[in-house]
Amino acid sequence: MKLELRRLVRGARLGILSGLGVGGQHSIELPGCLLYTRCCSVPHLTQDTLRTLGALPAGALLPLASVAEHQEVLESFQEGAAKFAGLHNTPLFCSLHDPATLCPSGYNTNKTVSIWSSGGRIELTVQRYMALQAAVRPDWYQSLADGDTQQAGTSLKRIRKSVERTLAFLDECLQLHHKAQELAEAHIFGVIEGGDVLEERLHSARETAKRPVSGFVLDGFHSRAMEQELQHQLIVAVTRELPQDKPRLLQGVGRPDEVLACVELGVDLFEGFFPFLVTERGCALNFDFNVNFDPESKEQEENGVAETRELMKDSEEPADLQQMTCFEMNLKEEKYRDDFRPLVEGCECYCCQNHKRAYLHHLLVTKELLAGVLLMLHNLAHYGGFFSALRRALESGHFEALKGKVLGRSRSG
Repeated sequence: MKLELRRLVRGARLGILSGLGVGGQHSIELPGCLLYTRCCSVPHLTQDTLRTLGALPAGALLPLASVAEHQEVLESFQEGAAKFAGLHNTPLFCSLHDPATLCPSGYNTNKTVSIWSSGGRIELTVQRYMALQAAVRPDWYQSLADGDTQQAGTSLKRIRKSVERTLAFLDECLQLHHKAQELAEAHIFGVIEGGDVLEERLHSARETAKRPVSGFVLDGFHSRAMEQELQHQLIVAVTRELPQDKPRLLQGVGRPDEVLACVELGVDLFEGFFPFLVTERGCALNFDFNVNFDPESKEQEENGVAETRELMKDSEEPADLQQMTCFEMNLKEEKYRDDFRPLVEGCECYCCQNHKRAYLHHLLVTKELLAGVLLMLHNLAHYGGFFSALRRALESGHFEALKGKVLGRSRSG
C-alpha cells in the first residue's frame, strides 16, 4: 500500500492510495469514500443492479459484525468474503462495527470487545478477531479496538483504559498478523481512540504512529458523539501527530457538510454509509455540488439556498425522521404525490432517467420493496458524484466554490 499526495489545499489532501488488492493492482482516489456493504452486499441491491451504476467507489467497506456469525462458512470457502459475494475485483476494508448501527455500551473488557450481529452479541478476543479476519481475507482492516467511550460523561479513567486496551490489542494483532498466511497481502490500520480528551487523543496517536501500521482509523468522532467544534479541534491535533505518507480513515462521519470540514482537517477516507441511512428514511439526496462560474450561477445558488431552507423546515416534522438532514428530501410527503419531475434534474442514474418523484412517493407509501432499490441507486450515484466533484474542486482550486454550493451559501470561486 502506497499513498501518493499530489496536492495540499488548506489542509485537504488530494492523492491516490495504490497497491491494493491481490497483486496490488487496485487504487483509490483521495479524498474518497468506500462502498458500504453488509455481508459484502450493498443493501437493497443485487450485484447486477449495482453494476448499472457507472462509477462506483473503488473500495468497499465490510463491517465484521455483519459476517462474524458466518465464520465457519468463510473458513470452508477459503477464498475470502469478497469473492464469496462477487466483489472480488473491489479492494475490501474490514471494520469492526457497522457505522449505520448503534452499538450498546458497557460490554468490553480487558480481553474482549463485543460486536452485535443479526444473531446477537458476539465477544471477540484478539485471537478470535484475527481468525475472523483470516477467514474474511480483506485487503486491509482495522485492529481490534475498545471504542466504547462515545457516551456523554464518560470518565477520564474509562477513556484512558480505552486507549491502553486499544494499543495492547494492536500489538497482539500485529503479532498474529505476521503469522497468518491468509493475511500475507493484507494491511492493518491502527485505531486512534481517546474520547473527547485531547491529552489521551494525542497519546493514542503518537503511540499508534510508532507501530508498523499501514494507516490509521480515527474512531469516536461520530456526529452524535461530540460537538462539531470539539470534533474539529481533536481531529486537527491528531492528524498533526500522524505521518503524512499514511492514509487516515474517519469512522462514523458521512454528512456532506461534515465530510467537507473533515477533508480540510486532513482526512482521506470515509465509510460511505450515508446513502444507506438516507434510503432507509425514504429520502433522496438532492444537494447541489455543481460549481458554475457563469453569470446565471448567482441566481441558481439563491434558488438552492431557498430549497435548502425549505428542506430543513420539512425535516423537523415526523418523529421517525429526526435524523433527516437538509441534503435530502422526504419522498413520503404528500406534496410529491403529483410531482412528475425526476429526483434531481440532470442526474444520470437509472432512477432519475426512468422514474418520477410521484412514482417513488407511491412506492414508499405502499411499502413496495422497489422503493429501496431505486432510492439506493440514486443516493449512491449522487453521493459518488459529490466525492468526484470534491476531488475536481481540489484539483482546480475551486474548493471554496464547492463548499458554497453544498452548504447553500453563495461564495466566489
